[in-house]
Amino acid sequence: MSGRPEILFPLFGDLEGLAGIGPKIRTALEKPAITRPRDLLFTLPTAVVDRRLRKSVQGAPLPGVVTVEVEVVLHQAPSGRGRPYRVTVRDAETDFHLIFFHPRIDWLRKVLPMGQRRIVSGKVELFDGVAQMVHPEHILPLDESTALPEFEPVYPLTEGVTQKVMARAAADALDKTPALPEWIEPTVKAAAEWPDWREALRAAHAPDGSAALSPQSRARERLAYDELLAHQMTLALARAAERRKKGRATQGDGRLRRAVLAALPYAPTGAQDRAVAEIVGDLGAPRRMNRLLQGDVGSGKTLVALMAMLAVVEAGGQAALMAPTEILARQHLEALVPLAEAAGVRLEVLTGRDKGESRAAKMAALAAGEIGILVGTHALFSRDVVFADLRLAVVDEQHRFGVRQRMDLGAKGAAVDVLVMTATPIPRSLELAHYGDMDLSVLDEKPPGRQPIDTVLISAGRLDEVVTRLDRALSEGRQAYWVCPLVEESETVEATAAEARFKSLRATLGEGRVGLIHGQMPPAEKDAVMKDFVAGRLQLLVATTVIEVGVNVPAATIMVIEGAERFGLAQLHQLRGRVGRGSGKSTCMLVYSGPLGETARARLEMMRETEDGFRIAETDLKLRGAGDVLGVQQSGLPKFRIADLEGQAALMKTAQDDARLLLNADPKLESFRGKAMRVLLYLMEQDKAILLLGVG
Repeated sequence: MSGRPEILFPLFGDLEGLAGIGPKIRTALEKPAITRPRDLLFTLPTAVVDRRLRKSVQGAPLPGVVTVEVEVVLHQAPSGRGRPYRVTVRDAETDFHLIFFHPRIDWLRKVLPMGQRRIVSGKVELFDGVAQMVHPEHILPLDESTALPEFEPVYPLTEGVTQKVMARAAADALDKTPALPEWIEPTVKAAAEWPDWREALRAAHAPDGSAALSPQSRARERLAYDELLAHQMTLALARAAERRKKGRATQGDGRLRRAVLAALPYAPTGAQDRAVAEIVGDLGAPRRMNRLLQGDVGSGKTLVALMAMLAVVEAGGQAALMAPTEILARQHLEALVPLAEAAGVRLEVLTGRDKGESRAAKMAALAAGEIGILVGTHALFSRDVVFADLRLAVVDEQHRFGVRQRMDLGAKGAAVDVLVMTATPIPRSLELAHYGDMDLSVLDEKPPGRQPIDTVLISAGRLDEVVTRLDRALSEGRQAYWVCPLVEESETVEATAAEARFKSLRATLGEGRVGLIHGQMPPAEKDAVMKDFVAGRLQLLVATTVIEVGVNVPAATIMVIEGAERFGLAQLHQLRGRVGRGSGKSTCMLVYSGPLGETARARLEMMRETEDGFRIAETDLKLRGAGDVLGVQQSGLPKFRIADLEGQAALMKTAQDDARLLLNADPKLESFRGKAMRVLLYLMEQDKAILLLGVG
């Protein structure tokens, strides 16, 4: 990265300049991505060994590491092949043995001469009632005892690199580390009682006991904060750059929105009204909108999105709504068409399936401005998709798309406003890490008339009872989903399992009542089954997780999830959200195969306990970790070496406030602290931030 400040040069030099590192070790360290002194400094010890000197092995907690001063009493050569070499030593209270396998005897006699005193340190265990230390880790003459730290850091290792090498190289890197200017807001640093950066590094590499390894220790917390601050400053710079981009003020007159509200059988919730007001306010401002609409399952995001799109159409513009799958795109279409008709707006769908003349006709109508709202999958990115005047892009389930795709869609118009929707409740810390550059609207109310869903746990041994209950419910005219277990191997295996379950249920419940849907079916076939289910011609839909997000059939009131222990919490919550969408009482049956592990049990009990998606998301984060909650492939989550997103959520919020405050006061980062922040951005290799600053 060009433009790197000179003060950082020692941290980005060659590893071979450090004590004990030659070409071979340098190559070995490439595996854990340690290629410069900086990487070594950010590779902190994961454990600590207490090497404090004791009087005797007697009374020490065994097995355990013990450091004692001993007198060498006796050398005993092995009594037969494969037997160890034994050295008897005496500490202040007792005799014990040092054990060596395949030793060089002349070397042993040299380092442990008879009658001499030595410091020995290593793991001691009892064997037939006698303490023994197998291959001591340290043997030192008394005058060298200070060379042994009281607490020895234990580093994560890679093949070909020993603890000694890591410790020596890290110590050398620390000696060459410059003092850097302070980038943390002074009041934040003082309140947390954090040390300076270089002091924090020294302390983290010399833990004085296991408490020093805790993320809450002042040294580690400070280093974690540095990472989070650099990340949040990058997002704040991105946000500022977005806001500087010329937007277009789009103000509708409200006539289309009023027509839709008049056609609705219910009034929107307060949360929906608030979100619409925030979005319409953004659309009317001269800067670009970049907003995240976050709402739990069934909180009514689609209506909010429609209101936003209608505001744009009222002003003579066009809007696009992009969904991650074809099923979802068609769901949106079905939900929106009657409302768009009430407003007299032409709404069309475009997926990869549109071919030939029908596609050409749609493209012509779009380019002529006759289509007000276009719903589609990533087919919307195709080159031949040309809008007359695209002003708003709504992206559903953003974490399924990369940021790049979000920008590609935005590029199809001039200064396009972007609204991102997600039904996955995201814990606050992740939302800040992932969407920190966006403004946020939250739907935290359910539409009126929704009843709570009864969630029950049923062991797979009672599957017959589930089928009997289902038969009774279907006879009463109710509709249900049966979700088949998640199979890791592949979608094909999953589809086969779903087909087998479908056949057995059809045999029990009757030919015409049961439909099947899975990812391997041709799209037209999937559509036909979905249509029959929505129309009530099919009463039971057997499916894989293709129905996870967005499928909306208010008449369906029963959800059976087979192999529930295999699903993540967020997925279970999404699946359960497919029922309870009408006014009827709904049930979700979680069928599990025992015995359950601790995590699986915790997941299923949390499902039984609550329907609050945000509470579920926080629990999911604790159980699975950040990458899994957002789906690490798509999430673009930052990779932190020290910071822990799950455990340090509050730090992330402080970092966001700190970054935004500094940027408001010093947009070009030219003050003393601004320049220090630039050093941090280079240190943390936030290339994007540096480009946004227009330097280097």
